[in-house]
Amino acid sequence: MNIWNRSTRIPEIYGTAIALGLIVYFFFMYAVGLIHVVELRLLNLVIMLAGVYYALKQFTRTHNGQLNYFRAMAIGVGAAAIGSATFAAFLFFYLKIDTNLMQSLIKNEPMGPYLNAYIASFMVLLEGLFSGLFVTFVLLNWVRTDQVNQPVG
Repeated sequence: MNIWNRSTRIPEIYGTAIALGLIVYFFFMYAVGLIHVVELRLLNLVIMLAGVYYALKQFTRTHNGQLNYFRAMAIGVGAAAIGSATFAAFLFFYLKIDTNLMQSLIKNEPMGPYLNAYIASFMVLLEGLFSGLFVTFVLLNWVRTDQVNQPVG
């Protein structure tokens, strides 16, 4: 079975794709020398938006065109959470290895003296979780979903 057609692992598959996109973008910005431009973090939202959108599209494709609003919310937030957690774990280990980057963050950021690898990666995780929640909410108001389930009984 093709990995892209698995209907039970959609958040894991697309969460991993989001994490890989964020890691590639991180290394690209590091190589170009723009790692300290905080405003470029908004492009992380585009990566998150694409990952969540394709996760919802995959769910619709593998479930006969059906997309329940609450199930879609769980799929989108799940994919975003997996992607954010994976990227935060990567960033934690990277900041432990590349002490020059950590020292540069401490020196140049407003809250720098209070930063360490734990706090920096946790803040990236929180930012990713809330970005994923926001992106999923916005997408679900744009993507066609089914009616909310009718109560039984």
